[in-house]
Amino acid sequence: MHKIMIFITLVGNLVLAKLVIAAESVTVIADEAYPPYSYKKDGKMTGIYTDILRAVFDGMPDYKVTIEGVPWKRGLKMMEESESFALYPPYKHANRPYMEYSMPILSEEVAAYCTDKVLTNPRPNWPDDYHGLTIGRNSGFEIGGDKFKEAVYAGKIKLSETKGNDKNLLKLINKRIDCYINDALSIEWELGNLKKAGKYSGSGITRGATVSGNFGYLGFTKNSGKFKFLNDFKGKYHIQLEKLKKDGKIDEIIKSYTN
Repeated sequence: MHKIMIFITLVGNLVLAKLVIAAESVTVIADEAYPPYSYKKDGKMTGIYTDILRAVFDGMPDYKVTIEGVPWKRGLKMMEESESFALYPPYKHANRPYMEYSMPILSEEVAAYCTDKVLTNPRPNWPDDYHGLTIGRNSGFEIGGDKFKEAVYAGKIKLSETKGNDKNLLKLINKRIDCYINDALSIEWELGNLKKAGKYSGSGITRGATVSGNFGYLGFTKNSGKFKFLNDFKGKYHIQLEKLKKDGKIDEIIKSYTN
């Protein structure tokens, strides 16, 4: 009997060791300056997407996932050069052939926020009603649509790109740009923070036209040859994300940031 117990213990230890070895350590990169969705706070990544993905990764015991915040342009470059296998939260764009978008995480609404003077007369049509203006946008963010891009190229709209919501909104508050386009919830969140910090009076900026609706993704590299675990990781990721959506967990996470 004693020998049997020793054998069972040895087998159990071997199985445990195998499970520990099987948990592969991987790093997912993220936008470090896109509150309330994905940003650094006290040196750690947080935000709506971050919390959702941590919940997803918790259900993937075969992987030990580290989330690393990086500047958005650097993150895109890392993906393009296959230095990383996954980045969040990109929108789906055809001009990133190196990235694969599979299952959307959230739907976001992009809007133009402008000075009150700019919106003295209604400007409901994007981007035609915004010709002659300087529009701010986050560096590396391909938002605004094809007609906006064409208007910028033709010199009908001036584009000003800066890293981060706070810097762009301060430019808007100080009338260095006429409007700023980004996710509406993200803009409202940052305006609230600037008001608390005494950098925004709470007036002078108004929401203008809705620019577009976009889905945010966890974008994956197409270089599966370099990342041998990629297909397995994606399969397990999709299962867990779908489970979170059905369980209502994602809605709970969003409410924790908006209430």
